[in-house]
Amino acid sequence: MNGRSQDGKTPEQAARPVVETDAVPGRRRGRVEVDERSKGVLEYISVVTLAVTALLTAWSGFEASKWGGEMSIAFSRASSARIEASRYDTEAEAARNFDLQVFSSYVEAVAIGDENLEGFVRSRFTDHFTEAFEVWIAMDPLEDPDAPEAPFGLEEYSPPGRAEAIEADARADQHFEDALTFNRRGDNYTLLTVLFATVLFFVAISQRQRTQRMSFTLLACGEILFVIGVVCLVAFPKII
Repeated sequence: MNGRSQDGKTPEQAARPVVETDAVPGRRRGRVEVDERSKGVLEYISVVTLAVTALLTAWSGFEASKWGGEMSIAFSRASSARIEASRYDTEAEAARNFDLQVFSSYVEAVAIGDENLEGFVRSRFTDHFTEAFEVWIAMDPLEDPDAPEAPFGLEEYSPPGRAEAIEADARADQHFEDALTFNRRGDNYTLLTVLFATVLFFVAISQRQRTQRMSFTLLACGEILFVIGVVCLVAFPKII
């Protein structure tokens, strides 16, 4: 034969040591190092997000509870103001009924022309009715058909308790509106608590994925919701 081995190499070529390249294993080691660094960053972000979100969730629950308490107080104040307005209304109605009875006696005295009875009845007028009566008499109701039939519809007539009833009703309306506002604010913080709980869910399951792409995708979803929650938390009114 021509001095070549079975694999076609000359004796000199066969005697040379075979040097194997390590290019492919080197690329694998580099990829593993990158994966380890990415995994470390992922775990760090996840831990920080979980810790901060847990605190914000607790704070949102606290705010929801506080606004719920304010709502209950406002509803209670509205109810008390309604009761107070009802009490003043009863007082004003009793005074009006008394004035109406006395005025009816006055009209009867005028109708029969009994001046003594007329003077006696007028002496029984209450102070608040007397003011309205004087204004009404000045309108000459016996001669002027455009004059009011009675002084009870004039602005000058205000029986005791009427102004207080109006003021109490206004306070009741305001307290009721405040209660509705506080209720909406409490609901907003309750929804914010649910939002932060969703963030915890996404961040937690991102650590249990087989591929880093899926882990980063889930973590990104959680981070987006986290930012939205923080923005809402800053914008919402708070009770400290």
